[in-house]
Amino acid sequence: MDREWNDSQPIYRQLRDLVVAMILDGVLKEGDPLPSVRNVAAEYRVNPLTVLKGYQQLVDEELVETRRGRGMFINAGARNLLLRGERQKFLAEEWPRVHATIQRLGLNAAELLNGSSPANEVAAKPKPAGSNPPQEEK
Repeated sequence: MDREWNDSQPIYRQLRDLVVAMILDGVLKEGDPLPSVRNVAAEYRVNPLTVLKGYQQLVDEELVETRRGRGMFINAGARNLLLRGERQKFLAEEWPRVHATIQRLGLNAAELLNGSSPANEVAAKPKPAGSNPPQEEK
């Protein structure tokens, strides 16, 4: 599986974010082992030291623990810790921009929850029978 790496962020950080996403999505659960450094390096075609650096960030954040001779494992409570952190990050970094866009576009809560605007609803409503007069054939 090839992965396109984003030039705006170091690859080790992107690997860290990939593991975080897997934890948040429930792909990796508490107590599960992380894929081995060698396997990840081979699969994503990156240097094993790059993978190790990404994994070390997870250890530093206390999301993962190293068990000597056995590998790295997801810590208990890692998902809850990540959810708290990711929620705070979203509210501090992304929500102000999203909120400003919502205000600028004049969207209301119902439109956001339904994923449609009143203009789309009017255009999507079927016209009652007989509202379009039949066209004459030429």
